[in-house]
Amino acid sequence: MSARALRGYTLIELVVVMAVIGILAGVAMPLAEVTVTRKKEEQLRRALWEIRDGLDAYKRAVEEGQIARVTISGYPPTLMSLTEGATAVVTRGPQRLFFLRRVPRDPFYPESATAAEATWGLRSYVSSADQPRPGDDVFDVYSLSERAGLDGRRYHEW
Repeated sequence: MSARALRGYTLIELVVVMAVIGILAGVAMPLAEVTVTRKKEEQLRRALWEIRDGLDAYKRAVEEGQIARVTISGYPPTLMSLTEGATAVVTRGPQRLFFLRRVPRDPFYPESATAAEATWGLRSYVSSADQPRPGDDVFDVYSLSERAGLDGRRYHEW
Protein backbone atom coordinates (compact mmCIF):
# COMPACT_ATOMS: atom_id res chain seq x y z
CA MET A 1 0.00 0.00 0.00
CA SER A 2 1.13 3.49 -0.71
CA ALA A 3 1.63 6.10 1.98
CA ARG A 4 -1.17 8.21 0.45
CA ALA A 5 -3.76 5.38 0.92
CA LEU A 6 -2.93 5.03 4.64
CA ARG A 7 -3.09 8.70 5.39
CA GLY A 8 -6.94 9.02 5.59
CA TYR A 9 -9.10 12.00 4.73
CA THR A 10 -7.83 15.53 4.45
CA LEU A 11 -9.29 18.39 6.42
CA ILE A 12 -10.82 19.87 3.26
CA GLU A 13 -12.58 16.59 2.45
CA LEU A 14 -14.06 16.45 5.96
CA VAL A 15 -15.23 20.07 5.77
CA VAL A 16 -16.90 19.44 2.40
CA VAL A 17 -18.68 16.34 3.72
CA MET A 18 -19.85 18.24 6.82
CA ALA A 19 -21.11 21.10 4.64
CA VAL A 20 -23.10 18.69 2.45
CA ILE A 21 -24.60 17.02 5.53
CA GLY A 22 -25.50 20.46 6.95
CA ILE A 23 -27.23 21.46 3.73
CA LEU A 24 -29.20 18.21 3.62
CA ALA A 25 -30.25 18.62 7.26
CA GLY A 26 -31.25 22.24 6.59
CA VAL A 27 -33.50 21.11 3.77
CA ALA A 28 -34.95 18.13 5.67
CA MET A 29 -36.01 20.04 8.81
CA PRO A 30 -38.57 22.35 7.17
CA LEU A 31 -39.99 19.40 5.25
CA ALA A 32 -40.36 17.46 8.49
CA GLU A 33 -42.10 20.44 10.14
CA VAL A 34 -44.54 20.74 7.24
CA THR A 35 -45.27 17.02 7.46
CA VAL A 36 -46.03 17.28 11.20
CA THR A 37 -48.28 20.32 10.61
CA ARG A 38 -50.10 18.57 7.77
CA LYS A 39 -50.76 15.55 10.04
CA LYS A 40 -52.14 17.81 12.79
CA GLU A 41 -54.36 19.57 10.26
CA GLU A 42 -55.70 16.21 9.15
CA GLN A 43 -56.46 15.35 12.79
CA LEU A 44 -58.20 18.72 13.20
CA ARG A 45 -60.38 18.15 10.12
CA ARG A 46 -61.36 14.69 11.36
CA ALA A 47 -62.12 15.92 14.89
CA LEU A 48 -64.27 18.78 13.59
CA TRP A 49 -66.12 16.39 11.29
CA GLU A 50 -66.76 13.89 14.13
CA ILE A 51 -68.06 16.52 16.54
CA ARG A 52 -70.20 18.27 13.94
CA ASP A 53 -71.61 14.93 12.80
CA GLY A 54 -72.49 14.14 16.44
CA LEU A 55 -74.16 17.54 16.87
CA ASP A 56 -76.22 17.00 13.71
CA ALA A 57 -77.20 13.48 14.80
CA TYR A 58 -78.36 14.83 18.18
CA LYS A 59 -80.44 17.54 16.49
CA ARG A 60 -81.91 14.96 14.08
CA ALA A 61 -82.84 12.68 16.99
CA VAL A 62 -84.64 15.58 18.69
CA GLU A 63 -86.52 16.49 15.51
CA GLU A 64 -87.57 12.87 14.94
CA GLY A 65 -88.81 12.57 18.52
CA GLN A 66 -86.27 9.91 19.53
CA ILE A 67 -85.03 12.00 22.47
CA ALA A 68 -86.57 14.81 24.50
CA ARG A 69 -85.82 18.42 23.61
CA VAL A 70 -83.53 19.93 26.28
CA THR A 71 -82.79 23.28 24.63
CA ILE A 72 -84.99 25.55 22.54
CA SER A 73 -82.90 24.97 19.42
CA GLY A 74 -82.78 21.19 19.81
CA TYR A 75 -78.98 21.11 19.93
CA PRO A 76 -77.23 19.58 22.97
CA PRO A 77 -76.60 21.78 26.02
CA THR A 78 -72.93 20.69 26.28
CA LEU A 79 -70.36 18.76 24.26
CA MET A 80 -70.38 16.08 26.93
CA SER A 81 -74.08 15.47 26.20
CA LEU A 82 -72.93 13.71 23.04
CA THR A 83 -70.86 11.17 24.99
CA GLU A 84 -73.08 10.85 28.07
CA GLY A 85 -76.06 9.94 25.96
CA ALA A 86 -79.66 11.05 26.05
CA THR A 87 -82.63 9.06 27.26
CA ALA A 88 -84.59 7.77 24.31
CA VAL A 89 -88.33 8.19 24.16
CA VAL A 90 -89.43 4.58 23.63
CA THR A 91 -92.41 2.48 24.67
CA ARG A 92 -90.42 -0.40 26.20
CA GLY A 93 -88.57 1.41 28.93
CA PRO A 94 -85.74 3.91 28.94
CA GLN A 95 -82.79 3.49 26.62
CA ARG A 96 -79.80 5.80 26.10
CA LEU A 97 -78.69 7.09 22.71
CA PHE A 98 -75.01 8.02 22.35
CA PHE A 99 -73.72 10.32 19.61
CA LEU A 100 -69.95 10.17 20.28
CA ARG A 101 -67.78 7.64 22.08
CA ARG A 102 -65.47 10.41 23.23
CA VAL A 103 -64.89 14.05 22.41
CA PRO A 104 -61.68 14.33 20.38
CA ARG A 105 -59.20 16.95 21.48
CA ASP A 106 -58.01 19.85 19.37
CA PRO A 107 -54.53 18.84 18.12
CA PHE A 108 -53.40 22.48 18.14
CA TYR A 109 -54.43 23.15 21.74
CA PRO A 110 -51.20 23.76 23.70
CA GLU A 111 -51.96 22.07 27.04
CA SER A 112 -52.26 18.29 27.01
CA ALA A 113 -53.51 18.14 30.63
CA THR A 114 -56.74 19.96 29.71
CA ALA A 115 -59.89 17.87 29.22
CA ALA A 116 -60.68 17.26 25.55
CA GLU A 117 -64.02 19.06 25.65
CA ALA A 118 -62.34 22.20 27.04
CA THR A 119 -59.96 22.44 24.06
CA TRP A 120 -62.72 23.64 21.72
CA GLY A 121 -64.43 26.97 21.32
CA LEU A 122 -68.22 26.65 21.44
CA ARG A 123 -70.77 28.47 19.30
CA SER A 124 -74.41 28.60 20.30
CA TYR A 125 -77.30 28.59 17.86
CA VAL A 126 -78.05 32.28 18.38
CA SER A 127 -74.49 33.56 17.84
CA SER A 128 -73.14 34.57 14.45
CA ALA A 129 -70.45 32.69 12.56
CA ASP A 130 -68.26 35.81 12.50
CA GLN A 131 -68.36 36.22 16.28
CA PRO A 132 -69.07 32.80 17.80
CA ARG A 133 -70.07 32.77 21.46
CA PRO A 134 -71.15 30.01 23.82
CA GLY A 135 -74.72 29.97 25.04
CA ASP A 136 -77.49 27.61 26.14
CA ASP A 137 -76.62 25.03 23.47
CA VAL A 138 -73.74 23.80 21.30
CA PHE A 139 -74.47 24.50 17.65
CA ASP A 140 -70.86 24.31 16.42
CA VAL A 141 -67.26 24.05 17.59
CA TYR A 142 -64.05 25.68 16.42
CA SER A 143 -60.35 25.53 17.22
CA LEU A 144 -59.07 28.01 19.79
CA SER A 145 -55.73 28.23 17.99
CA GLU A 146 -54.84 31.57 16.42
CA ARG A 147 -52.25 29.97 14.14
CA ALA A 148 -52.71 29.94 10.39
CA GLY A 149 -52.85 26.67 8.48
CA LEU A 150 -50.82 25.68 5.46
CA ASP A 151 -53.59 27.09 3.24
CA GLY A 152 -53.34 30.52 4.93
CA ARG A 153 -56.67 30.37 6.83
CA ARG A 154 -56.63 30.50 10.62
CA TYR A 155 -57.57 27.25 12.33
CA HIS A 156 -60.43 28.86 14.28
CA GLU A 157 -62.09 29.68 10.93
CA TRP A 158 -62.28 26.03 9.78
